[in-house]
Parts: sequence; structure tokens; C-alpha cells
Amino acid sequence: MDRQKIKVAIIGSGNIGTDLMIKVLRQSKTLEMAALVGIDPQSDGLARAHRMNVAITSDGIDGLIEMECWKDIKIVFDATSAKAHLYNWHKIEPFKDKLVVDLTPAAVGPFTVPPVNLNQLNNVRNVNMVTCGGQATIPIVAAVNKVSPVIYGEIVASIASKSAGPGTRANIDEFTVTTAEAIEKVGGAKKGKAIIVLNPAEPPLVMRDTVFTLSTMADIEEIRQSIESMVKEVQSYVPGYALHQEVQFDVIPEDNPIYIEGIGKASGIKTTVLLEVTGAGHYLPEYAGNLDIMTSAALATAERMIVNLIPNN
Repeated sequence: MDRQKIKVAIIGSGNIGTDLMIKVLRQSKTLEMAALVGIDPQSDGLARAHRMNVAITSDGIDGLIEMECWKDIKIVFDATSAKAHLYNWHKIEPFKDKLVVDLTPAAVGPFTVPPVNLNQLNNVRNVNMVTCGGQATIPIVAAVNKVSPVIYGEIVASIASKSAGPGTRANIDEFTVTTAEAIEKVGGAKKGKAIIVLNPAEPPLVMRDTVFTLSTMADIEEIRQSIESMVKEVQSYVPGYALHQEVQFDVIPEDNPIYIEGIGKASGIKTTVLLEVTGAGHYLPEYAGNLDIMTSAALATAERMIVNLIPNN
């Protein structure tokens, strides 16, 4: 007998929520779409869900809780905004059988980057997917940190302006703060910094990320191998994730250190990693890799979280 699938709901019928819904429907062997939730009855996401025989409501989380399928739902994805998630979690939290995968920068639950720390998060009901920039770059910071303690980690995420919807634009400040904090807490850097660039180029360019780390002296080849191994691990759930160029290294000698705000003078190995993320094109254009990596990471996280919920029959 096939394993029973776990029912899930997605709050947010915009680009991210709709793309995630299609990923669940097309790719997941363990999750089943139960409902898509929005607040705009005319949204394309709700219309598409209805055509795909997925239950819908335009009354937000309150409408979802009133739906017949609510009692069977085990995981709720929140693809709204940081502010909306606070309200949604307030409504969901009393239902102790529900798990939440938060795709907003609200950071109510612990930061989660699947290949870095998901296995360390046991019995956690609400996990936070950081940001698109965080999902793309924190694995690299962590890979360097495995070999050589990272003193400073800085990331620059450049995304096509067309791929930044109202939710992304409303969360720019939260993006920089949340990502910088996650670079430290998950990536292991002593100090982190994040920058986001909305690139207006036409035709739109795919997501590009630059990761700079300064770490203590170590074997450069070991760092390179750690990074390449991590890239392959991310590619297992985000096929469009790739190194854009060879990893670059510079030695900062003790007798000619650099100054880092909040740290002071520092020396070691500067590692520069250039990444690109091409979307899978399930619902969104391929240039929207920033959205694709969020939905792919959220799907991978949910599938790993619910392993113990699926009967072995």
C-alpha cells in the first residue's frame, strides 16, 4: 500500500504561494495540497488552484480554520508577509497538531536552511525560511565555517526587479536584518551583513549572489572542497543553483590587516563565491530564482519535518 500523504495548506495566493502549490502538486511524494488561502478573491493564484481542484478561500487564515479540511491539515506554509505572519501564527498556534513553515522574514521560529541546520531542529512547530538571499548564501558561509571559523560574512543578493512583488518590496528592511542575523546564527559567522539589489535590467537577469567571507587561516583546498560539496547538496532540491565562477581566495596577512566595523582589525583568508540561481519555471519565469529557491527550500523542509508523521504502510 502506498504511504499516506500529509495534507498541507498554503497561506498566500501570490507568486510564491502559487509556485509552491504547483511544486507540491507536481513533485511531492509525501505532501498533498488541501487548500490555498488568499485575501483577494480575484487573484490568479486562487483561480489557478480552483482549476486544479484545490480547495480555496479568500478569507485568510480565519477562512482556512473554518474549512472542513482544516482538521486534517498537518502543515501550513505561510507565504504572506512578516506582519501578516504574526497574526496567522497567533491563530494557528493553539492547534497543537499543526506545523508551520514560514516563508516570510517574521522569524517567529528558528532560522532554517535545510542542508545546514534542519536536522538540529527537533520538536519545533514553526520554522523560518530566512530569505531568498539567506537560502542561497548561508550554505556557503556554513561550508567555509566548517573548515575555517568565519570572522565576517557579507552577502549581496541581486534579483530581477520584475521578480520582486509587493510582499518582497514591503519586506526589504526585514530582509537585510533577518539575513544578517541568520548569517551569524546559522552560517556561523562572528558578524554578518546583507545587501539586496533590485536589478531593473531588461531582459531580466537570473538571481545572482555574491558571498564574501573572512575566516581564519586554513587550507584553501579544503575550503574549496567544502563549498563545492555544499553546492551539490543545495542542488539536490534546487537544480538551478550553481557556482557562476570558480571560488576566489585572497590572503589578508597579519602585518597588513583590514578593518571591519564591529570587529576591528582582522586578517585571514578572504573567500569570494559567485552564485546564480535559475528558477525551475513551474509557475514563475526562470529569472525568478529568488522565489524558486524559497519555495524549493520550503518544500524540502516540510518533507523532512513530517517523516515521522507518515505511517510505514
